[in-house]
Amino acid sequence: MTALTRPRHGPRPGLLPGLLIGLGLGGFFDGIVLHQLLQWHHMLSGWYPITSLEALELNTRWDGYFHSATYVLVVLGVFGLWRRGGPHDGRALAGAVLLGWAAFNLVEGTIDHQVLGVHHVNETVPRAAWPWWDAGFLAWGAAMALAGGLLVRGRR
Repeated sequence: MTALTRPRHGPRPGLLPGLLIGLGLGGFFDGIVLHQLLQWHHMLSGWYPITSLEALELNTRWDGYFHSATYVLVVLGVFGLWRRGGPHDGRALAGAVLLGWAAFNLVEGTIDHQVLGVHHVNETVPRAAWPWWDAGFLAWGAAMALAGGLLVRGRR
């Protein structure tokens, strides 16, 4: 079925692989850029602040578990695309990736930052600014969800 003959309201083939890839890429960005390069936070730094070598080792280990999980998501998404013979609709795939990344930001930002307090986006700024960084992370996720949804639906 081509993009022209597929019903506009039905599910798009290949959406799940794009979502998985987006979830993984969102996690990679968070882990690589925010955890490692900028060192704004680590996986458990809200519970175990980096005040000792032991706390750094614990956080680094959990960062590794986190990276491993995001890697598995990307591998599953790429495998799903391969099984389907590649992406058939590049715009829908890009939208699905954005939706997956948005889901990562919105779920991780709500659960880890707001509910559990496992860590916050930028723990290098004064504590009073943490909620603003956390809100920005959620807003970024909402913007990606909107853009991804529009791409999946076929709008510009």
